[in-house]
Amino acid sequence: MRRLLFMLALGLAAASPPPATAQPQPITLVVNYVAGGATDIIARIMQPVLAQEWGTQVIIKNTAGASGAMGGAEVARARPDGQTLLLSPSGGAIIAPNFQRPAPYTIAAFAPICQVVETPMVTMTPPTTGLRTIADFMLRAREAGGGYAYSTAGVGSGPHLALIALARLTQTPMNHIPFRGSGEAVQAMMAGTVETLSDQASLVRQYGLHPVVVWSAQRAPQFPNTPTMRESGYDLEFDIWTGIYAPAGTPDALLARYEAGCQRMLANPAVVAGLNRVDMNIRWRNRVDLLAYMREEDSKFRNLIESAGLRRGE
Repeated sequence: MRRLLFMLALGLAAASPPPATAQPQPITLVVNYVAGGATDIIARIMQPVLAQEWGTQVIIKNTAGASGAMGGAEVARARPDGQTLLLSPSGGAIIAPNFQRPAPYTIAAFAPICQVVETPMVTMTPPTTGLRTIADFMLRAREAGGGYAYSTAGVGSGPHLALIALARLTQTPMNHIPFRGSGEAVQAMMAGTVETLSDQASLVRQYGLHPVVVWSAQRAPQFPNTPTMRESGYDLEFDIWTGIYAPAGTPDALLARYEAGCQRMLANPAVVAGLNRVDMNIRWRNRVDLLAYMREEDSKFRNLIESAGLRRGE
């Protein structure tokens, strides 16, 4: 009898399904600017393919404020378990924290995963303003005697630094109107609060704006008739690049898996088409190359901020 019961138990155990495998925890991808802006658009194009490549749900969380520093700080202090990542342009990852003392974080707070895009910075305006060239822009700024208002996605953003560099180069004071992100800046521009916005090239076609000038080394292919700053007589160059980061201390095996998934994601036809559609240039850098590039950019912008006396809280 005991042998019969033992055999029945073995049979039931063999027939029982194996315990369910726990589903991977969802990944929160923090976007450090408001919904509807350029960085948010990149995130939403990549989101479904990243989820497929990483094998789990990817949830986008917009944490805007302080030119991207609020979202950056959220990820910098997150647990290094791979469940909270940051998608940020260079402004939020590198430039904004250099504006503040004490700095909310440094680049050492992040473990780079990959760079995904690099796009020209463009000064843009609604067609109704009559501003067609950078010469028009500068004439209006000089006539305003320091009261000319220009907008960016926030204090300490890359475009903010670019316009400061232009103002210093030309000795033309201007009035900076910062917003929490490019989405809000575009709304204010459409309402007539400000005339221009300097930001990622993708916003030009998205909102039907006019590109006044391109800040990259060469003309942007999507705007072949729009001159660069150097062609216009100003020795200035600024690009905007965007990467994905984990908190420092995230296990190397996780970083390697995420990096490989990112590389496959950027080759996915849906992602390629989506980024092309919004004039985002795919620019892959692996985590080693991105870390080296971050250090170069951090040094460059920190020196510019210090020389211009722009730090706050000192």
